Amino acid sequence: MSETGLRAARDKMADAGVDATAIEVFAHYYRLLELGETGMIPESAIEPLEMDALADIEVPDQVGADAIALTAVIKLNGGLGTSMGMDRAKSLLCVRRGLSFLDVIARQVLHLRQQYGAPLPLIFMNSFRTSADTLAALARYDELAVPGLPLEFLQNKEPKLRASDLTPISWTPDPELEWCPPGHGDLYTALLGTGLLHQLIDGGYRYVFVSNSDNLGAVPDARVAGWFASSGAPFAIEAVRRTASDKKGGHFAIRRSDGRIILRETAQTLPADREALADLDRHRFTSTNNLWFDLEAMRDELDRRDGILGLPLIRNNKTVDPQDPHSPEVIQIETAMGAAIEVFDGARTIEVGRDRFVPVKTTNDLLVLRSDAYDLTAEFALDQTAERLPYVDLAPVYKQVGEFDKRFPSGVPSMREAESLVVEGDWTFGGDVRVVGDVSLAGDHGRIDDGTVLSGTGEQPAR
Repeated sequence: MSETGLRAARDKMADAGVDATAIEVFAHYYRLLELGETGMIPESAIEPLEMDALADIEVPDQVGADAIALTAVIKLNGGLGTSMGMDRAKSLLCVRRGLSFLDVIARQVLHLRQQYGAPLPLIFMNSFRTSADTLAALARYDELAVPGLPLEFLQNKEPKLRASDLTPISWTPDPELEWCPPGHGDLYTALLGTGLLHQLIDGGYRYVFVSNSDNLGAVPDARVAGWFASSGAPFAIEAVRRTASDKKGGHFAIRRSDGRIILRETAQTLPADREALADLDRHRFTSTNNLWFDLEAMRDELDRRDGILGLPLIRNNKTVDPQDPHSPEVIQIETAMGAAIEVFDGARTIEVGRDRFVPVKTTNDLLVLRSDAYDLTAEFALDQTAERLPYVDLAPVYKQVGEFDKRFPSGVPSMREAESLVVEGDWTFGGDVRVVGDVSLAGDHGRIDDGTVLSGTGEQPAR
């Protein structure tokens, strides 16, 4: 049955014009799936990882400038933000001063080009659902494209597999839902299949900096570039200290069998090891998903492995329609791009400040980013103005961006003096509201009047 499923999946991908290399990579993981591979990494197989901090390393200015001159920037931009109720590229979301993620990213890079006199190409890895909207939004930046290089390349797509028999699922209500992205580990396959990997090398570039488009802290920093170039490493990932908000997230570790650095994701952690996963004293570092690699080292490794890096499988069980829990169960085959750290001998990690890790995964994150806890500098870099970033937990009614915006018609409150904001009900906020200390809003609904100062002193806001 599964051989029939693989053949049907291959045919479906070929008919859709999917690159031949991507089909072979999919077939590799399909065979692992049918053999029962789960991608799980038991706690008994790993040891905690320690690492150097960028703050303790001296990087001469010229070393950084020289490295930036040889660097290309890739932003992962395939997400639609469906978890926040969006149906377009998540990076189109307005984040600061009427600017979207895309606007801020473009302006960051344009500023750095001017500062260093470097070409610093900016290229987006889009999905088949984000390409058109992204290119339309970037059209206003005439000078953004670097001659000889594209502004985008497309992430591959693969069929969702029916969980019962591993055949590609058909879904007539919306045939687009028959497809899914292969996870951001597809980066390397897409770079090879589109020819962009060799195009960059032929263009004289040596390094690539990759990050998520929803992380505005991920500026292609010359100091980090200089450290990476000086290290001689083929591959590196920026790491941050884990906090309470990262307890359920992935972490770095050392694999006992060969001493290589690995990245263990939550989906690769056995239920029995979840307590160890949450132990911030044992596993102290998490990935920012900001990574650097040497283009020639990547080319050589892909050539050696016939285009298949062999990243650990992530089996993702879902329903074919994510919005309909009663639709058929499917399996999505995924990989994580950070997992490539275990492929390269001599790969490194470096601890960076939390200012390089500002992901927006929920409207809780969006509230903090839009608030005065951050300032957007003249260089379009985020500057944390709050001594400590506040914890925010909004009620489910705020989950979708449209509903979130309705409840902050005059903008989000000042959060610079806040420790936490927990909103349990449906509250609408007026303008110039300040949150001070720890604030919790109970009750089913209410309104916070203009100019209100919310504090943890027991003061009751206007209703």
